[in-house]
Amino acid sequence: MDRTDTYRHGLAARRAVLGDAYVDRNLAAADDFMMTFQDLVTEQAWGRAWTGTAIDRKTKCLLSLGILAALGRSEEVSIYTRGALNCGATVDEIREVMVHVTAYCGSPAGRQAFLAAHAALLDAGALPQRD
Repeated sequence: MDRTDTYRHGLAARRAVLGDAYVDRNLAAADDFMMTFQDLVTEQAWGRAWTGTAIDRKTKCLLSLGILAALGRSEEVSIYTRGALNCGATVDEIREVMVHVTAYCGSPAGRQAFLAAHAALLDAGALPQRD
């Protein structure tokens, strides 16, 4: 398949935010059916939304965290929490996003978002381990 510039730029942005290992695992695990999704998300989401220049990547990561948390997508919150760290977001900034989610979407959505972000932050070594 001949890749468009949008796809190539999207793949570069996806790798910068989520990391090569994560992207490589997703692409390697995709069969022909799922590769259709991988191609779509790389070109459309990453190639368009993530390559625009009016909002920096850190802000896009924090915005994505809020949207995903509001939608109750805890697994994605974990993924994008690591992405936010990769793009320079602080633990305090990530915490504030979760506070906003809780205030505007309710405690069930906020709790799930806090739990997912917390696990990702621990896994990334961004929070001290408790004994």
